[in-house]
Amino acid sequence: MSGIQAPKILRRGVWRYLSDRDILVAAFVTAIAFAATAGLLYVAHVARVVWLATRSPASAPSRRTLLVFGRRLVDDRPEADFRQRLARARDDALAGFASRVYLLGGFSGGSVSEAEAGRRWLLGEGWPRAVPLALEQMSIDSLENLRHARVLLRERDDDPLPPVWLVTSRYHLARCLYLARRLGFDAGPVAAESHVPWTPRYAIRLAMEAGYLMWIDTGMRWAALTGNHRMAARIT
Repeated sequence: MSGIQAPKILRRGVWRYLSDRDILVAAFVTAIAFAATAGLLYVAHVARVVWLATRSPASAPSRRTLLVFGRRLVDDRPEADFRQRLARARDDALAGFASRVYLLGGFSGGSVSEAEAGRRWLLGEGWPRAVPLALEQMSIDSLENLRHARVLLRERDDDPLPPVWLVTSRYHLARCLYLARRLGFDAGPVAAESHVPWTPRYAIRLAMEAGYLMWIDTGMRWAALTGNHRMAARIT
């Protein structure tokens, strides 16, 4: 096993950024854009999130490295969404579509990292030993997941990144794919679920992801328009 390990429990979630000036500026600009378009900007992002959620394949189309996104643990064990992501990675690995697998996720309040909890679950469920597992245990959100994975995937900074599949819940795919491509990944989506479960809880998750994506995308466009290199560098 290999990976980056965090020395302590780290706070996670969107709220940790609210003391950051650039993030607050992005939120303010997003609110203005939302109002100026009478909400159509948000509707466009909802359509984007739902389209990717419904159209993404439920298994890896070809052999690549898999990046499996973690989620907050319950009693130090993967909860339902995380187990679906892990099961999808296991099935693709058993089918020969995973050259190696990285489990992404740091400490979210328990005594083990999300990545370590995922590793234990996979080994207990029958992991093919021929497929290497690596752990990224330092991240506390999707952007950091990908940043740290980018370090692990290259021996040197100028080495090319291998093509990857992003394995996560359907509601989460649009944001992960957006971030991955901005960070230079040749990435494609792989959905944990076989189909979108149209439940109230899932609809709320899709709506929240559309809001996050609108916030990120509008902030990046504002940074490009105003020449704010500091803000743009956050996702490069």
